[in-house]
Amino acid sequence: MTELNNKIALVTGGSRGLGKGIVEALSAAGARVTTIARDSEQLAMLKREVAGVQTVAADASDSQVASQLIKEVRPDILVLNAGAIPIMGPIQELSWEQFGTVWENDVKSTFNFGKEALLAPLAPGSTVVIVSSGAAFGGSPLSGSYAGAKRMQWLLAQYFQQESANLKLGIRFVTIVPKQIVGATRLGHKAVVTYAASQGISEQAFLDRFGPALTPEKVGSEVVALITGQAYQDGLAFGLSSQGLDLLN
Repeated sequence: MTELNNKIALVTGGSRGLGKGIVEALSAAGARVTTIARDSEQLAMLKREVAGVQTVAADASDSQVASQLIKEVRPDILVLNAGAIPIMGPIQELSWEQFGTVWENDVKSTFNFGKEALLAPLAPGSTVVIVSSGAAFGGSPLSGSYAGAKRMQWLLAQYFQQESANLKLGIRFVTIVPKQIVGATRLGHKAVVTYAASQGISEQAFLDRFGPALTPEKVGSEVVALITGQAYQDGLAFGLSSQGLDLLN
């Protein structure tokens, strides 16, 4: 694959899970990839596994980090995937700080990087992909602020796109919405354990409801398709399942 030769990509939260799948796919497609994550050990492992990837150990929700990386890397492709694993439990058992964990990480990092993409600005023709979740449709009652945060990321894509159009910047903002739990990730596994237990069914039975598994590798390949495929050049949000992408708006 050479669709992205000479393109520069920046991925937040790329050391594991969906982010790692996205980093691998972008690199395989020819892009020069830099990724940011908190875990330096995971980043070192990623660097050994994916030839040429550049890594930065830092907090993606830090506004100064966002500003610095956008200016230094000047990406053609920006994938905003960084996020926290929510503290799971019935809402009445959570503190406000526990409830808001995802908001303070996922939404804050998306806000900071999206804002900097407009202020820099990124070059015309650049693409910003925001990774949301199917929880944005119907809620996620045992996952704190997760569902609301993921809906807000979707809305941020809309707000950023409107400003890009108002300012005639030529930057595309688009949301990708995985519509099934990815059980192979730490977040996905934790969600499966929690929700299967709450429903009194096995973890496998819970996953089987979604049909064929959605994997980080599939997510990565579909992010590349979203960026490069002519069929996906119009639209603000795309759902993603093991069957592929579909337009949501």
